[in-house]
Amino acid sequence: MAQINPSILSADFARLAEEAKAVEGADWLHVDVMDNHFVPNLTLGVPVVESLSRATDIPLDCHLMIEEPDRWAPQYVEAGAGSVTFHAEAAAAPVRLAREIRAKGARAAMALKPATPIEPYEDLLPELDMLLVMTVEPGFGGQAFLDIMLPKIRRTRELIARHGLELWLQVDGGVSAETIERCAEAGADVFVAGSAVYGTDDPAAAVRMLRHQADEATAAASWACRH
Repeated sequence: MAQINPSILSADFARLAEEAKAVEGADWLHVDVMDNHFVPNLTLGVPVVESLSRATDIPLDCHLMIEEPDRWAPQYVEAGAGSVTFHAEAAAAPVRLAREIRAKGARAAMALKPATPIEPYEDLLPELDMLLVMTVEPGFGGQAFLDIMLPKIRRTRELIARHGLELWLQVDGGVSAETIERCAEAGADVFVAGSAVYGTDDPAAAVRMLRHQADEATAAASWACRH
């Protein structure tokens, strides 16, 4: 079944606890952490994640778009994150970091920018619980979906299948009612959606609709039939 992770980057930061409640039924709450160094934007850090984890029962999916994730990622697990994603482009020792995140009790995930290929990281996949293929350049919400990432999603799904892994494949960037079916057909099963959820009058209903669309597309996808 598809998982929908609303991104609080598109929520009202002055009302985060209420915004979390508005998406009850979501699988995870996606938290974008940006440091204005790895990406040209600054959002929030450990204290906000700690507060948010106390304010909602939805598990937190923290996406670290930061330099030195090897140093900082474990602190997000301690702050209450159930899943922590670091960027391959920023991590000094990705295997060691993934193992440390897992050892602290969270799911370990690695993200790839649009220009970063998956193939050099094939041998690392067994160390991960999730692989995130960015479908926009990280840094800002509301960007247009990059269709040229669909072949990369397919190649990643093929690698996961080749190794027989139970690895989630997440997409983040421009995911909406217009794009989610293509992502699911290509092989994604975890979807980060920002404005497509929080830009609606009923965010919880938007989550349900996106999940339904993704499930329908997955059911008809060749990769899911093989799986």
